[in-house]
Order: sequence, then structure tokens, then C-alpha cells
Amino acid sequence: MIFLASSSPRRRELLEQIGVAHRVVEARVDEALHPGEAPELYVVRLALAKARAGHAICSDWPVLGADTAVVIDGVILGKPRDRADGLAMLARLSGRTHHVYTGVALVDAAGEAHTLLSVSAVTFRALTDRERAAYWDSGEPLDKAGGYAVQGLGAIFIERLEGSYSGVMGLPLFETAALLRGCGIELLEAS
Repeated sequence: MIFLASSSPRRRELLEQIGVAHRVVEARVDEALHPGEAPELYVVRLALAKARAGHAICSDWPVLGADTAVVIDGVILGKPRDRADGLAMLARLSGRTHHVYTGVALVDAAGEAHTLLSVSAVTFRALTDRERAAYWDSGEPLDKAGGYAVQGLGAIFIERLEGSYSGVMGLPLFETAALLRGCGIELLEAS
């Protein structure tokens, strides 16, 4: 049993996929980017801040935190503010390769923190104005970093993905399993 310091339904689904019993703990943290902070440091810092905030509430259990950033041209694309911002993000990603950084952190029951980083390269095919508008109108991009969902309709735009599919979704399962093993939680045990 662990606590997940995230309200993301995708992260919950991914933990369920690998059989990790968990509960959600509300962990609010300041997500502001520090001046000059590299994306890989940013996502690991936020993942750790979330895990620590959750651990402050549920100190008897391991707490998992994660954070994801979509990055192109050195710029972190957050969640779209509105339609114009979402369409601009999709136009920027169109026909290009961007990176998805996902930091994952685990604070164990003893309060020790452990972090790992997943980096993936995602290439979009060229998108038409009409496709971008229709995708925005589907409602899917509203609360997604970079304005798309790899596990949804956005998948039809992805020409190539190098790295972790689950990391692009928001919780890299390889890294998550490694952190869990490190604190004594085995996912596959012989009977």
C-alpha cells in the first residue's frame, strides 16, 4: 500500500495496471519554474515536493509523486490556458520532435527520498489547422501538459515515440517499479 500525491486519473490507472494498491493524498505545491531551471530538474523537484507534501500528511506510508513537462525549443509547454493557447501549442508541435520529461519521487515510510527521471522523444506528424481545431473541440487537450494526450485521440498525431509511453502519460512505470523495489515493494512475487 502506498499513497499517490496526485489527483491525476491517468497516474491512478497506471498504478492499477501494475497492481499497486494505493490511495490518493492531496498534495498542493508551488509549481512555479525557478529562473534558469532546466526542465529535467524542474520535474524532479516538483515530483519530490509533491511526495514530501504527501508524506507530511501520511507519514507512516510510502508516498509517490510525479510531474511531467512537455518541452520544445527549450520551452516548457504547460496546460493550455485557453483555445488560442492550445491551438498555438499544437501548431508548435506539428511536424516536429519534442521531449517529455517525467520526474518520479518516492518518500518511504522512514522519510527517505528517492527520485528518477524519464525522458522521451515524441515526433508529431504535420497537423492541419482543421485537425488542430477539431482536436481542441474534442475537449481532450484542456488539462494536458503540451495540449495533447498520448493515450487518447492525440495518439493519431504521433509518428514516433522513443522512450516511455507511460512516462509520456505521466507516470513512467519502469522507474516507478524501480523506486518501489528500492523500498521493499515487489510487484511480481513468486507464490
